[in-house]
Amino acid sequence: MRKQLAGTALLTAAALFMVNLPDAEQTDSGVNQQQKKRDSHSEVVFMPEGQVPVSFVETIDGDTIKVIVMGKIETVRYLLVGTPESKKPGTCVQPYAKQAFERNNELVQSGLLTLEVEQGNTRDAYGRLLAYVYVDGKSVQEMLLQEGLARVGYIMNPPYKYLKLYKDDENLARRSQINIWSRSGLVTNWGFDGFE
Repeated sequence: MRKQLAGTALLTAAALFMVNLPDAEQTDSGVNQQQKKRDSHSEVVFMPEGQVPVSFVETIDGDTIKVIVMGKIETVRYLLVGTPESKKPGTCVQPYAKQAFERNNELVQSGLLTLEVEQGNTRDAYGRLLAYVYVDGKSVQEMLLQEGLARVGYIMNPPYKYLKLYKDDENLARRSQINIWSRSGLVTNWGFDGFE
């Protein structure tokens, strides 16, 4: 049975994924709640409006994962961020690629994984789903940017809901000169320049 979902972003996501949320309850504040089991304890996880729960399959690299949505495996490319390459054909392993992969892998397996799509920006040229990725409601993109493991990029079809926020996160890491920002010339306008 399909539930009525409020909010344009959630309707867009639901239409894209054709997701049924049988265990979700709509609260007065417009926030969905989903029951989740973790370590044999039952706790309530608040899922902000616009986010759709998915099942983790595998981590591809620092900015790409595979998930299951309604029984279908989707490759998800993170919107608005790029991390150094470690697996791109014809490209060497770039500095901080392994760290970005390991941190991303750790984050996406640490809690309830949800996605949010940006209207008008749902697929890239390779057919990958473009999405904002969250774990227990916290932005994976923001954490990677704040930790200096990703840069803002791939601004193809603005406006984007979180572009200013992501640029602020990137600037904090850049000023602190952490990880990718600690190595002069590594980060370019087109990605990363260098190899391990």
